[in-house]
Amino acid sequence: MPSHPTPTLPAPSPEAAQHSARLVESIRRDIAAQGGWIPFARYMDLALYAPGLGYYTAGAHKFGAAGDFITAPELSPLFGRTLARQVAEIMASSAPHILELGAGSGKLAADMLAELEQLGSLPDSYAILEVSADLRARQQSLMRERLPHLLDRVHWLDELPEKFSGAIVANEVLDALPVHLVHWRNSAITERGVASGEHGFIWQERSIGDTALLHAAQQINVPDDYVSEICLAARGLINSLAQRLEQGAMLFIDYGFGAREFYHPQRRSGTLMCHYRHHAHDDPFFLPGLQDITAHVNFSDIAECGIDAGLELIGYSSQAFFLINCGITALLQETSPENLRDYLPLSAQLQKLTSPAEMGELFKVIALGKKPVLSSVEGMANPLCGFVRGDLTRSL
Repeated sequence: MPSHPTPTLPAPSPEAAQHSARLVESIRRDIAAQGGWIPFARYMDLALYAPGLGYYTAGAHKFGAAGDFITAPELSPLFGRTLARQVAEIMASSAPHILELGAGSGKLAADMLAELEQLGSLPDSYAILEVSADLRARQQSLMRERLPHLLDRVHWLDELPEKFSGAIVANEVLDALPVHLVHWRNSAITERGVASGEHGFIWQERSIGDTALLHAAQQINVPDDYVSEICLAARGLINSLAQRLEQGAMLFIDYGFGAREFYHPQRRSGTLMCHYRHHAHDDPFFLPGLQDITAHVNFSDIAECGIDAGLELIGYSSQAFFLINCGITALLQETSPENLRDYLPLSAQLQKLTSPAEMGELFKVIALGKKPVLSSVEGMANPLCGFVRGDLTRSL
Protein backbone atom coordinates (compact mmCIF):
# COMPACT_ATOMS: atom_id res chain seq x y z
CA MET A 1 0.00 0.00 0.00
CA PRO A 2 1.27 3.51 -0.76
CA SER A 3 2.03 5.78 2.16
CA HIS A 4 -0.09 8.93 2.38
CA PRO A 5 1.09 12.29 3.74
CA THR A 6 -0.54 13.95 6.69
CA PRO A 7 -2.99 16.48 5.18
CA THR A 8 -1.79 19.26 7.51
CA LEU A 9 1.66 19.43 5.95
CA PRO A 10 2.30 22.68 4.04
CA ALA A 11 2.12 22.58 0.26
CA PRO A 12 5.39 23.18 -1.60
CA SER A 13 5.94 25.98 -4.07
CA PRO A 14 5.55 25.03 -7.75
CA GLU A 15 9.35 25.13 -8.16
CA ALA A 16 9.89 22.87 -5.14
CA ALA A 17 7.22 20.47 -6.36
CA GLN A 18 8.95 20.26 -9.75
CA HIS A 19 12.26 19.58 -8.05
CA SER A 20 10.69 16.72 -6.07
CA ALA A 21 9.09 15.34 -9.22
CA ARG A 22 12.50 15.17 -10.90
CA LEU A 23 13.90 13.19 -7.97
CA VAL A 24 10.86 10.89 -7.97
CA GLU A 25 11.46 10.11 -11.63
CA SER A 26 15.16 9.48 -10.96
CA ILE A 27 14.30 7.06 -8.13
CA ARG A 28 11.72 5.32 -10.34
CA ARG A 29 14.41 4.74 -12.96
CA ASP A 30 16.72 3.34 -10.31
CA ILE A 31 14.00 0.96 -9.10
CA ALA A 32 13.37 -0.21 -12.65
CA ALA A 33 17.08 -0.75 -13.24
CA GLN A 34 17.26 -2.88 -10.08
CA GLY A 35 14.45 -5.18 -11.19
CA GLY A 36 11.50 -3.34 -9.69
CA TRP A 37 12.60 -3.14 -6.04
CA ILE A 38 15.27 -1.42 -3.95
CA PRO A 39 16.06 -1.70 -0.22
CA PHE A 40 14.78 1.22 1.82
CA ALA A 41 18.42 2.11 2.55
CA ARG A 42 18.92 2.72 -1.17
CA TYR A 43 15.75 4.82 -1.36
CA MET A 44 16.83 6.89 1.66
CA ASP A 45 20.29 7.37 0.17
CA LEU A 46 18.81 8.69 -3.09
CA ALA A 47 16.21 10.86 -1.34
CA LEU A 48 18.89 12.53 0.78
CA TYR A 49 22.06 12.40 -1.31
CA ALA A 50 21.28 11.95 -5.04
CA PRO A 51 23.62 14.42 -6.80
CA GLY A 52 21.90 17.76 -7.32
CA LEU A 53 18.49 16.39 -6.31
CA GLY A 54 18.71 14.87 -2.83
CA TYR A 55 17.68 16.74 0.28
CA TYR A 56 21.25 17.37 1.41
CA THR A 57 22.80 17.86 -2.01
CA ALA A 58 20.31 20.33 -3.48
CA GLY A 59 20.00 23.98 -2.53
CA ALA A 60 16.95 24.00 -0.24
CA HIS A 61 17.28 25.89 3.05
CA LYS A 62 17.31 23.21 5.74
CA PHE A 63 18.43 24.62 9.06
CA GLY A 64 17.01 27.21 11.43
CA ALA A 65 13.64 28.88 11.72
CA ALA A 66 13.19 29.15 7.95
CA GLY A 67 14.18 25.53 7.31
CA ASP A 68 12.82 22.13 8.26
CA PHE A 69 14.37 21.67 11.70
CA ILE A 70 16.65 23.38 14.21
CA THR A 71 19.85 21.70 15.38
CA ALA A 72 21.60 22.52 18.65
CA PRO A 73 24.23 24.79 17.02
CA GLU A 74 21.45 26.75 15.30
CA LEU A 75 19.55 26.97 18.58
CA SER A 76 22.30 28.55 20.64
CA PRO A 77 25.96 29.64 20.49
CA LEU A 78 26.28 28.06 23.96
CA PHE A 79 26.31 24.61 22.34
CA GLY A 80 29.39 25.16 20.19
CA ARG A 81 31.17 27.15 22.90
CA THR A 82 30.62 24.34 25.41
CA LEU A 83 31.62 21.61 22.98
CA ALA A 84 34.84 23.54 22.32
CA ARG A 85 35.89 22.91 25.94
CA GLN A 86 35.78 19.15 25.38
CA VAL A 87 37.48 19.40 22.00
CA ALA A 88 40.30 21.46 23.54
CA GLU A 89 40.92 18.71 26.09
CA ILE A 90 41.07 16.04 23.37
CA MET A 91 43.48 18.09 21.25
CA ALA A 92 45.73 18.80 24.24
CA SER A 93 46.37 15.07 24.68
CA SER A 94 46.57 14.12 21.00
CA ALA A 95 47.14 16.69 18.23
CA PRO A 96 45.85 20.22 17.46
CA HIS A 97 43.51 19.23 14.66
CA ILE A 98 39.71 19.04 14.31
CA LEU A 99 37.69 17.10 11.76
CA GLU A 100 33.96 17.86 11.58
CA LEU A 101 31.65 15.57 9.64
CA GLY A 102 28.64 17.20 7.97
CA ALA A 103 28.98 20.76 9.25
CA GLY A 104 25.48 21.97 8.31
CA SER A 105 25.35 25.74 8.05
CA GLY A 106 28.85 26.03 9.52
CA LYS A 107 27.63 27.60 12.75
CA LEU A 108 29.06 24.89 14.99
CA ALA A 109 32.48 25.27 13.41
CA ALA A 110 32.36 29.07 13.74
CA ASP A 111 31.20 28.98 17.37
CA MET A 112 33.81 26.37 18.32
CA LEU A 113 36.67 28.18 16.62
CA ALA A 114 35.71 31.51 18.22
CA GLU A 115 35.64 29.89 21.66
CA LEU A 116 38.87 27.97 21.10
CA GLU A 117 40.52 31.27 20.17
CA GLN A 118 39.32 32.77 23.46
CA LEU A 119 40.69 29.72 25.31
CA GLY A 120 44.06 29.99 23.56
CA SER A 121 43.50 26.52 22.11
CA LEU A 122 43.08 27.13 18.40
CA PRO A 123 43.67 24.07 16.22
CA ASP A 124 46.36 24.14 13.57
CA SER A 125 43.69 22.90 11.15
CA TYR A 126 39.91 22.55 11.09
CA ALA A 127 38.81 20.14 8.35
CA ILE A 128 35.18 19.84 7.27
CA LEU A 129 33.96 16.81 5.35
CA GLU A 130 30.89 18.02 3.45
CA VAL A 131 29.06 16.18 0.65
CA SER A 132 26.78 19.10 -0.23
CA ALA A 133 28.19 21.81 -2.50
CA ASP A 134 25.40 24.14 -1.35
CA LEU A 135 26.17 23.66 2.33
CA ARG A 136 29.90 23.94 1.70
CA ALA A 137 29.33 27.34 0.08
CA ARG A 138 27.22 28.46 3.05
CA GLN A 139 29.91 27.31 5.48
CA GLN A 140 32.60 29.18 3.57
CA SER A 141 30.47 32.32 3.47
CA LEU A 142 29.84 32.18 7.22
CA MET A 143 33.54 31.71 7.94
CA ARG A 144 34.46 34.68 5.76
CA GLU A 145 31.87 36.80 7.57
CA ARG A 146 32.58 35.78 11.16
CA LEU A 147 36.20 34.62 11.30
CA PRO A 148 38.10 35.92 8.26
CA HIS A 149 41.37 35.90 10.22
CA LEU A 150 41.04 32.15 10.81
CA LEU A 151 40.20 31.13 7.24
CA ASP A 152 43.70 29.80 6.62
CA ARG A 153 43.10 27.15 9.30
CA VAL A 154 39.85 25.85 7.76
CA HIS A 155 39.67 23.56 4.75
CA TRP A 156 37.07 21.34 3.14
CA LEU A 157 37.39 17.67 2.23
CA ASP A 158 35.65 15.49 -0.34
CA GLU A 159 36.62 12.30 1.48
CA LEU A 160 38.09 11.21 4.79
CA PRO A 161 41.82 11.82 5.22
CA GLU A 162 44.10 8.79 5.11
CA LYS A 163 45.35 9.47 8.64
CA PHE A 164 44.13 11.79 11.36
CA SER A 165 45.07 12.74 14.92
CA GLY A 166 43.00 15.08 17.07
CA ALA A 167 39.29 15.55 17.67
CA ILE A 168 36.54 14.30 15.36
CA VAL A 169 33.10 15.88 15.81
CA ALA A 170 29.79 14.75 14.29
CA ASN A 171 26.59 16.46 15.40
CA GLU A 172 23.39 14.88 14.02
CA VAL A 173 25.26 12.90 11.37
CA LEU A 174 24.50 9.31 12.35
CA ASP A 175 20.71 9.84 12.27
CA ALA A 176 20.91 10.88 8.59
CA LEU A 177 22.75 7.76 7.42
CA PRO A 178 20.62 5.40 5.30
CA VAL A 179 19.00 2.56 7.26
CA HIS A 180 17.67 -0.84 6.26
CA LEU A 181 14.12 -1.63 7.39
CA VAL A 182 13.68 -5.15 8.73
CA HIS A 183 10.44 -6.99 9.53
CA TRP A 184 10.44 -9.84 12.04
CA ARG A 185 7.23 -11.87 11.61
CA ASN A 186 6.15 -15.49 12.03
CA SER A 187 9.72 -16.64 12.78
CA ALA A 188 10.84 -15.17 9.44
CA ILE A 189 12.93 -12.06 8.76
CA THR A 190 12.30 -9.95 5.65
CA GLU A 191 13.60 -6.64 4.38
CA ARG A 192 11.13 -3.84 3.70
CA GLY A 193 11.96 -2.07 0.47
CA VAL A 194 10.45 0.27 -2.10
CA ALA A 195 8.73 -0.39 -5.41
CA SER A 196 6.88 1.83 -7.87
CA GLY A 197 3.09 1.88 -7.65
CA GLU A 198 0.43 3.45 -9.83
CA HIS A 199 0.18 6.56 -7.63
CA GLY A 200 3.63 6.70 -6.08
CA PHE A 201 6.10 4.59 -4.19
CA ILE A 202 4.88 1.56 -2.25
CA TRP A 203 6.30 -0.71 0.42
CA GLN A 204 7.23 -4.22 -0.61
CA GLU A 205 9.03 -6.91 1.38
CA ARG A 206 11.54 -9.48 0.21
CA SER A 207 13.84 -12.05 1.77
CA ILE A 208 17.15 -10.58 2.92
CA GLY A 209 19.94 -11.06 0.39
CA ASP A 210 22.61 -9.03 2.19
CA THR A 211 24.63 -11.44 4.37
CA ALA A 212 25.75 -8.74 6.83
CA LEU A 213 22.19 -7.45 7.21
CA LEU A 214 20.78 -10.94 7.74
CA HIS A 215 23.40 -11.74 10.35
CA ALA A 216 22.70 -8.47 12.21
CA ALA A 217 18.94 -9.08 12.10
CA GLN A 218 19.31 -12.61 13.46
CA GLN A 219 21.10 -11.28 16.55
CA ILE A 220 18.16 -9.05 17.52
CA ASN A 221 15.43 -10.42 19.80
CA VAL A 222 12.11 -8.65 19.26
CA PRO A 223 8.41 -9.59 19.53
CA ASP A 224 6.55 -11.03 16.56
CA ASP A 225 5.42 -8.60 13.83
CA TYR A 226 8.06 -6.00 14.62
CA VAL A 227 9.60 -3.48 12.20
CA SER A 228 12.76 -1.54 12.93
CA GLU A 229 15.98 -0.19 11.47
CA ILE A 230 19.52 -1.52 11.14
CA CYS A 231 22.15 0.99 10.04
CA LEU A 232 24.98 -0.78 8.27
CA ALA A 233 26.21 2.60 7.01
CA ALA A 234 26.97 3.71 10.58
CA ARG A 235 29.09 0.60 11.07
CA GLY A 236 30.96 1.40 7.86
CA LEU A 237 31.60 4.98 8.99
CA ILE A 238 32.90 3.93 12.41
CA ASN A 239 35.19 1.36 10.82
CA SER A 240 36.57 3.92 8.36
CA LEU A 241 37.21 6.46 11.10
CA ALA A 242 38.85 3.84 13.32
CA GLN A 243 41.25 2.89 10.53
CA ARG A 244 42.27 6.52 10.08
CA LEU A 245 42.43 7.74 13.68
CA GLU A 246 45.98 7.49 15.04
CA GLN A 247 45.57 9.54 18.21
CA GLY A 248 42.61 11.34 19.71
CA ALA A 249 38.89 10.81 20.04
CA MET A 250 35.65 11.13 18.14
CA LEU A 251 32.46 12.66 19.55
CA PHE A 252 29.05 11.75 18.13
CA ILE A 253 26.06 13.79 19.30
CA ASP A 254 22.66 12.53 18.23
CA TYR A 255 19.26 11.33 19.35
CA GLY A 256 18.88 7.66 20.11
CA PHE A 257 19.06 4.89 22.67
CA GLY A 258 20.95 1.83 23.79
CA ALA A 259 19.87 -1.42 22.09
CA ARG A 260 17.44 -2.51 24.80
CA GLU A 261 15.47 0.71 24.50
CA PHE A 262 15.95 0.99 20.74
CA TYR A 263 14.33 -2.43 20.22
CA HIS A 264 11.83 -2.07 23.06
CA PRO A 265 8.61 -4.11 22.62
CA GLN A 266 6.57 -0.90 22.55
CA ARG A 267 8.66 0.53 19.70
CA ARG A 268 7.35 -2.06 17.23
CA SER A 269 7.08 0.33 14.27
CA GLY A 270 10.68 1.54 14.50
CA THR A 271 12.00 5.07 14.81
CA LEU A 272 11.88 6.35 11.22
CA MET A 273 10.91 10.01 11.16
CA CYS A 274 10.66 12.79 8.54
CA HIS A 275 10.99 16.55 9.00
CA TYR A 276 9.37 19.05 6.68
CA ARG A 277 9.08 22.75 7.56
CA HIS A 278 9.19 22.00 11.29
CA HIS A 279 6.53 19.30 10.96
CA ALA A 280 7.49 15.79 12.06
CA HIS A 281 5.72 12.86 10.40
CA ASP A 282 6.42 9.27 9.35
CA ASP A 283 5.90 9.22 5.57
CA PRO A 284 9.26 8.94 3.75
CA PHE A 285 7.48 8.99 0.36
CA PHE A 286 6.14 12.53 0.88
CA LEU A 287 7.91 15.01 -1.44
CA PRO A 288 11.27 13.24 -1.82
CA GLY A 289 14.11 15.75 -1.86
CA LEU A 290 12.17 18.35 0.11
CA GLN A 291 12.18 16.68 3.52
CA ASP A 292 14.70 15.16 5.86
CA ILE A 293 14.47 11.43 6.62
CA THR A 294 16.05 10.20 9.84
CA ALA A 295 16.17 7.28 12.26
CA HIS A 296 17.23 7.23 15.89
CA VAL A 297 20.73 5.96 16.62
CA ASN A 298 21.37 2.57 18.20
CA PHE A 299 24.27 3.64 20.42
CA SER A 300 24.98 0.07 21.56
CA ASP A 301 25.72 -0.77 17.94
CA ILE A 302 27.99 2.27 17.62
CA ALA A 303 29.91 1.33 20.78
CA GLU A 304 30.28 -2.34 19.81
CA CYS A 305 31.41 -1.47 16.30
CA GLY A 306 33.97 1.00 17.66
CA ILE A 307 35.37 -1.53 20.12
CA ASP A 308 35.53 -4.22 17.43
CA ALA A 309 37.46 -1.75 15.24
CA GLY A 310 40.09 -1.13 17.91
CA LEU A 311 38.63 1.95 19.56
CA GLU A 312 37.94 2.37 23.26
CA LEU A 313 34.60 3.56 24.60
CA ILE A 314 35.65 6.69 26.51
CA GLY A 315 32.21 7.91 27.56
CA TYR A 316 28.49 7.85 26.94
CA SER A 317 26.04 10.27 28.51
CA SER A 318 23.01 12.42 27.89
CA GLN A 319 23.48 15.76 26.17
CA ALA A 320 22.31 17.47 29.36
CA PHE A 321 25.00 15.90 31.55
CA PHE A 322 27.66 16.35 28.88
CA LEU A 323 27.00 20.08 28.43
CA ILE A 324 26.72 20.71 32.17
CA ASN A 325 29.94 18.75 32.79
CA CYS A 326 31.70 20.86 30.15
CA GLY A 327 30.61 24.10 31.80
CA ILE A 328 27.58 25.43 29.92
CA THR A 329 26.11 27.02 33.06
CA ALA A 330 29.36 28.89 33.69
CA LEU A 331 29.22 30.23 30.14
CA LEU A 332 25.69 31.50 30.76
CA GLN A 333 26.86 33.22 33.94
CA GLU A 334 29.28 35.31 31.89
CA THR A 335 26.19 37.29 30.87
CA SER A 336 24.70 39.33 33.73
CA PRO A 337 21.07 38.44 34.64
CA GLU A 338 20.50 42.19 34.87
CA ASN A 339 21.15 42.37 31.13
CA LEU A 340 17.72 40.94 30.36
CA ARG A 341 17.96 41.45 26.60
CA ASP A 342 20.91 39.06 26.31
CA TYR A 343 20.46 36.87 29.39
CA LEU A 344 16.87 35.74 28.92
CA PRO A 345 17.32 34.31 25.39
CA LEU A 346 20.50 32.49 26.44
CA SER A 347 18.79 31.10 29.53
CA ALA A 348 15.90 29.81 27.42
CA GLN A 349 18.36 28.26 24.98
CA LEU A 350 20.21 26.48 27.78
CA GLN A 351 16.88 25.11 29.01
CA LYS A 352 16.10 23.65 25.57
CA LEU A 353 19.55 22.09 25.27
CA THR A 354 19.47 20.44 28.70
CA SER A 355 15.84 19.92 29.73
CA PRO A 356 14.59 16.30 29.75
CA ALA A 357 11.44 17.56 28.04
CA GLU A 358 13.48 19.12 25.22
CA MET A 359 16.87 17.87 23.91
CA GLY A 360 18.59 17.05 27.19
CA GLU A 361 17.72 13.36 27.58
CA LEU A 362 16.83 12.16 24.08
CA PHE A 363 20.14 13.41 22.68
CA LYS A 364 23.21 11.47 23.73
CA VAL A 365 26.97 11.98 23.39
CA ILE A 366 29.33 9.07 22.82
CA ALA A 367 33.13 9.30 22.74
CA LEU A 368 35.38 6.71 21.12
CA GLY A 369 39.16 6.88 21.01
CA LYS A 370 42.38 4.98 20.42
CA LYS A 371 43.73 2.67 23.13
CA PRO A 372 47.44 3.60 22.81
CA VAL A 373 46.71 7.24 23.66
CA LEU A 374 44.36 6.41 26.50
CA SER A 375 46.76 4.03 28.17
CA SER A 376 49.84 6.26 28.01
CA VAL A 377 51.04 8.24 31.01
CA GLU A 378 50.63 11.53 29.17
CA GLY A 379 47.39 10.38 27.57
CA MET A 380 43.85 11.58 27.54
CA ALA A 381 41.97 12.22 30.77
CA ASN A 382 39.77 9.33 31.72
CA PRO A 383 37.02 10.22 31.95
CA LEU A 384 36.99 13.22 29.66
CA CYS A 385 35.49 16.34 31.26
CA GLY A 386 32.16 15.82 29.48
CA PHE A 387 31.63 12.45 31.13
CA VAL A 388 32.70 12.99 34.76
CA ARG A 389 29.04 12.68 35.89
CA GLY A 390 25.98 11.06 34.36
CA ASP A 391 27.66 7.98 32.90
CA LEU A 392 25.16 5.91 30.89
CA THR A 393 27.43 3.16 29.59
CA ARG A 394 25.47 0.59 31.61
CA SER A 395 22.49 1.25 29.35
CA LEU A 396 24.38 0.23 26.21
